Amino acid sequence: MSNFIFQNGTKIYFGENQLNNLAKEIKVYGTKVLLCYGGGSIKKIGLYDKVIAELKSGDIEVYELSGIEPNPRHTTVNKGAKLCKQNKVDLILAVGGGSTIDCAKAIAAAANYDGDAWDLVIHKAEVTKVLPIISILTLSATGSEMDAWSVISNMDTHEKYGFNHKDMLPKVSFLDPTNTYSVSAYQTASGSADILSHIFDSKYFTLKPKLEMIDMVMELLIKTVIKFAPIAIKEPNNYEARANLMWASSWALNGFINCGINHATSCHAMEHELSAYYDITHGHGLAILTPRWLEYVLNNETAPVIYKFGKNCFGIKDGLSEIDGAKASIKKLSDFLFNELGLASRLSDLNIDETHFKAMANNACKAKGGVIDGFVKLTPEDVENIYKMCL
Repeated sequence: MSNFIFQNGTKIYFGENQLNNLAKEIKVYGTKVLLCYGGGSIKKIGLYDKVIAELKSGDIEVYELSGIEPNPRHTTVNKGAKLCKQNKVDLILAVGGGSTIDCAKAIAAAANYDGDAWDLVIHKAEVTKVLPIISILTLSATGSEMDAWSVISNMDTHEKYGFNHKDMLPKVSFLDPTNTYSVSAYQTASGSADILSHIFDSKYFTLKPKLEMIDMVMELLIKTVIKFAPIAIKEPNNYEARANLMWASSWALNGFINCGINHATSCHAMEHELSAYYDITHGHGLAILTPRWLEYVLNNETAPVIYKFGKNCFGIKDGLSEIDGAKASIKKLSDFLFNELGLASRLSDLNIDETHFKAMANNACKAKGGVIDGFVKLTPEDVENIYKMCL
């Protein structure tokens, strides 16, 4: 287990009717705000009007950037940064899911940079100063409301990368489960798969030593998703289900369960290539990849970890051989993702073929220094094989 530092400075307002605190929190940082949101769903559910009313009540000057994509583009970040510079904006307010919040973080960093925002994403230039960020969450998935990372796509070059800076951590986030009532069954399922992947990818499935207490916390988060995601899909206005998914989303990626664990994210590295080439829903791509990845890396060394997951999270019976127990665990995960949550199980279902697999595999490993050093090390050939398993 590695040494670690844990600090998370995001102030959370959790629950209903908390927006009356919005103007007060914004005015800590200024009075000129860039409001960022996506395709307009916040207007359909009435959230936009509530936010605008609250901002007006605080005499806050508002500029808007709408149309942020599900996989936010660097070109959109550039538009937002330009608005900030032109209007001398004090802070960014992101209202939406992880894509909107990620875009807002990148805008906050690019607002003090004179070049293309993509330079910051690929570390051609370093982030030096970041505008304050406040978020209002509408989708339980990425955990971006309580972490300092931003994932941005360059669709011209088919690249999608994450970058971070300590000041990209939101100052305040508003988490009202009722704002997720209108989230579709498909997006609820995909978001739930994303939450699970954050737990699996760089933290739970590892051969490195880790704190047993953290392991148990991760298993509780996994079981929370397993219990409440199907309920939220069947009963979209179930407050308990939406609240549990929302809080699990935040704690899956706010740094707490990372403590002492440090290795690459295999499925995220592979999925970023799928999104960069095909612009698919991130969580759905992760759902398709994860069981095949586990099948591919299954061996005598990894089997005990996978079997433990199945026993503690899905109730797989004890007493099986490690390999058989691991196989049963992977099957149970597949059944949950594709049968209970209803996600299509193959890349071919998303009109993806193997045309770009070799380039995608090379890019995924290149972004990690040539080999993805995760649960098991993956070479470009390994990644290509996993993509083919997903067809």
